[in-house]
Amino acid sequence: MTDRQIMEAIAELVPAGSRVLDLGCGNGAMLDHLQRHRGCSGYGIEIADANVLACVKRGVNVIQLNLEDGLAMFDDNSFDVVLQIDTLQHLRNTETMLRETARVGRIGVVAFPNFGHWPNRLAVLGGRMPVTRRLPYQWYDTPNIRVGTFRDFEALARKNGLAVLDSHGLQDGRTVRLWPNARAGTAVFKLQQRPA
Repeated sequence: MTDRQIMEAIAELVPAGSRVLDLGCGNGAMLDHLQRHRGCSGYGIEIADANVLACVKRGVNVIQLNLEDGLAMFDDNSFDVVLQIDTLQHLRNTETMLRETARVGRIGVVAFPNFGHWPNRLAVLGGRMPVTRRLPYQWYDTPNIRVGTFRDFEALARKNGLAVLDSHGLQDGRTVRLWPNARAGTAVFKLQQRPA
């Protein structure tokens, strides 16, 4: 599945006209897509200078911020949707950022490379860390602090008082709902704070 296919599949989870916060927005491609094709508005959060500049060139509102510092600058429910696309595995404060995603947005959408995908399992069974399209780095040269699976994330969401509204996988341009932990390279979760 290409980055473009993942972006388009995730964009479908964002209601048209939503106010969006994209955490770790990279070069702003997702927000640009949402603005042009879904009538959305919002901000990206990015730390890398080159990506901030790329966002500005695209016309995407961006705030340069280290996500490890949290989202205290935003009030509760400031956004309709908060995106964490390929961000969570890079953060040390995973639980805090997950709770902040649900606090700041009415809905959170989280996507990450699924370590439970069958090619990854085979690589580990063969005694090697996997290198795939979704996990393209050697174990000694990766920006990922951790890897996760569907079940890992479901347990993390429950532990942090979050309700999973939907979960599925993405693989080769398709949505995977049957055994996504084994059959999909990308895990996708839609969540919100559990009602008190």
